[in-house]
Amino acid sequence: MSRPDIRVVIMAGGSGTRFWPLSRQKKPKQFLPIVGSKTMLQETVDRLKPLLPLSRIHTVANAQQTKIIRRLVPRLPAANCLAEPQAKNTAPSLILATASIFNQNPQAVVIVLPADHLIGDVPVFLKQLEAGAEAACASDSLITFGIRPSFPATGYGYIHFQKKKSDSFGGFAFHSVLEFKEKPALEQARKFLAAGCYWWNSGMFIWRAETFAAKLKQHAPRFWPFWERTAAALRNRNRKALEAVFAQAPSLSIDFALMEKAEGVVVCPADFRWSDVGAWSSLLEVWPRDGRGNAVRGEVLALDSEKCLVYNPDKLTALIGVRDLIVVETEDALLVCRRDQDQKVKDILDKLKKNGRTRLI
Repeated sequence: MSRPDIRVVIMAGGSGTRFWPLSRQKKPKQFLPIVGSKTMLQETVDRLKPLLPLSRIHTVANAQQTKIIRRLVPRLPAANCLAEPQAKNTAPSLILATASIFNQNPQAVVIVLPADHLIGDVPVFLKQLEAGAEAACASDSLITFGIRPSFPATGYGYIHFQKKKSDSFGGFAFHSVLEFKEKPALEQARKFLAAGCYWWNSGMFIWRAETFAAKLKQHAPRFWPFWERTAAALRNRNRKALEAVFAQAPSLSIDFALMEKAEGVVVCPADFRWSDVGAWSSLLEVWPRDGRGNAVRGEVLALDSEKCLVYNPDKLTALIGVRDLIVVETEDALLVCRRDQDQKVKDILDKLKKNGRTRLI
């Protein structure tokens, strides 16, 4: 059996608001070296190199972000860097990316990955992507990956799967999805954890381009005209027609637009370490920590302080008798917050925007 034509679509849009003040509209977290010495986008591209060449990697983001992508990954073919006419959530952007690949090869396997996730055990990750591609070729399924929950998280969506029956591809189990659940309240999350048949939704997907089109037509008919018009605009290289499509497209996530409605969705449990690096506090599990659990970037003198995260590479930060704090300083802003309150950073941005201080956003 010949190897399938595998393509990867990296979703590189998004604002990364929870990493303010380091992350800004013009340079969100996927374009910052938050985890290591390279940007998160570059890390994502690098881990894919053993699987496929750059000519098979595509990105989708807005026009300004696409210019940054071209600078960060200069060897990525220009035609593979898809620029959205306007931000309309992940359903229109993945219609754009999948239609572009469909026009080249309807049978191509499309692997959709976020640009800003941390992946551990890369060899296993790549093996599971190949297994997912095999599953996509063997059936008319939409495939996703589930993360085994380690605590009752309220910040993730959940995937309810059929526990007993599963298919195997590449040595990995693939379970039928029963339903997708939105971000739950704490008590509901605890019930999900206790049930043992719910995994976190990773936001990673695999499908054949032609399967995606067929599922849209059958289960998301509202989006079918946008698929047809997008594919035609791309074939004709008509940017104005594409802009008109995006102007009218509903702004919905691919989960809500298609995955939650479609039949024949399967999920594979991730056997690799994963983090969506969703907020500053998540870096306490990523950056090296000292003996008292402090994780720092920059020079820090900590006295009787523990479980703090500090980003201040340009000057000394002194901590005295504090715990569970996040301290982030940039040239024009300083953030100090409790570790368990870092999800509210986006509220600061809302206030700045309301007060007209867009320069700080």
